[in-house]
Amino acid sequence: MSYRASGGSIPWEMSLFRELTEGLPRQGPGSPETTLHALGLARGLPPRPQILDVGCGPGAQTIELARATGGRIVAVDIRQRFLDELTQRAGAAGVLPQVKTVNTSMLDMNFTDASFDLIWSEGAIYIAGFAAGLGAWRRFLKPGGWIAVSELTWLVPDPPAEAVAFWARSYPGMGSIERNCRIVAEAGYVDPDGFVLPAQDWHNYYGPGEMRVAELREKYAGDREVLATLDEVQREYDLFRAYSDAYGYVFYVMRKPGA
Repeated sequence: MSYRASGGSIPWEMSLFRELTEGLPRQGPGSPETTLHALGLARGLPPRPQILDVGCGPGAQTIELARATGGRIVAVDIRQRFLDELTQRAGAAGVLPQVKTVNTSMLDMNFTDASFDLIWSEGAIYIAGFAAGLGAWRRFLKPGGWIAVSELTWLVPDPPAEAVAFWARSYPGMGSIERNCRIVAEAGYVDPDGFVLPAQDWHNYYGPGEMRVAELREKYAGDREVLATLDEVQREYDLFRAYSDAYGYVFYVMRKPGA
């Protein structure tokens, strides 16, 4: 990807990405109901569990987890702006004492082994890779601890060619439920469970996103390069509406075997 200057030293794609994402309620499909549904599949958590939220973004799910569990949460993201938003939201929700934010990459986490009862990651494990993330993060779980991640997944064996072509460029590692379940087993987890996120969870993400795209179209009305990028963002939204039966996010919930 080539970069051009925008206002001096900030690459224009990075600047546009910030404008597209910052201040939105979510950085991926989800809802409070879905977070709580997945949490309910992690059976036998201790009172006030120790939780690691990987790729927390602005923290909508972090706050739900804090409220539901009463636990202590370490929320990790590489973008300080998201962590600042989470801090503000957690303060407003009355759960700030339960939340510690850490600015680091999920690829560089160095927490103490066996220190968390639950690892959580909504719509972010793709950055590490599904198999790589499950493998690398396992050591941070206590014996018997749970991990819950949502992952973009093919739902049918022969998805439409247009969707395949788009996601081959955007997320070539995207797999099927069957393949991901094999990865879960190969990574040494047990008691797997999960579910497909409802379509409404996508609208919770895409709705505000489309409004932001429309605002930026007006702002950059004379900039063909930016408008082309916005067209590609809009295409993702339109593609899901056309092929929501072929792919979606799936929550995978699993346990590290006990000692």
